[in-house]
Amino acid sequence: MDNQVLVEAINQTMPFGKYAGRKLLHLPEPYLVWFNNKGFPKSKLGQQLALIHEVKVNGLESMLEPLLKN
Repeated sequence: MDNQVLVEAINQTMPFGKYAGRKLLHLPEPYLVWFNNKGFPKSKLGQQLALIHEVKVNGLESMLEPLLKN
């Protein structure tokens, strides 16, 4: 995996829904689990959400916090 893909995903802002405006890394895990069960969107955002889901499920978010941009 390209490191840039990961950095872009954690810095992406959620564009819609209840958590609009939050960085994907800061989305609650149950929200990502819901997407995982229902199906991620067929888009770049969907791929990023799936990646963040894997990060959260494996407990890696604290390791990635330093890569967040303001």
